Amino acid sequence: MAGTNPYIEEVEVIKPTKKYRITFLPMGTTVEVDPEKLPYGSTGLPGSVLDIALAHGIEIEHTCGGVVACSTCHCIVRKGFESLQETTDDEEDMLDNAPGLETTSRLSCQAVFPGDEDVVVEIPEWNRNAVKETPH
Repeated sequence: MAGTNPYIEEVEVIKPTKKYRITFLPMGTTVEVDPEKLPYGSTGLPGSVLDIALAHGIEIEHTCGGVVACSTCHCIVRKGFESLQETTDDEEDMLDNAPGLETTSRLSCQAVFPGDEDVVVEIPEWNRNAVKETPH
């Protein structure tokens, strides 16, 4: 499920201009992000942590489909937080519902890095989707 949320203000995305690496904790998986290939899919903002993770087989829960209508894709930026665009009021409202909130928490569907440096993102244990549902 993906799309847009008609109840929030549209965000202008500043995509990265050069390749960078993102490491996902605790699994320790590092992937190279190529701006020429963004977006990888249609879930979350183009080039968001969620978009990148899903394209590389890293499951992050995202109940609302990446449209800023829940907090299930909450992640914690361990390196590179300062380079992110500021959060919107809508993202802040959803983050208030996330368990384990930290000062560097973001919704992975909204966190787009500019590519100025390699980054590290932690997916909280309660947010790792280890089960993939299949149609009946």
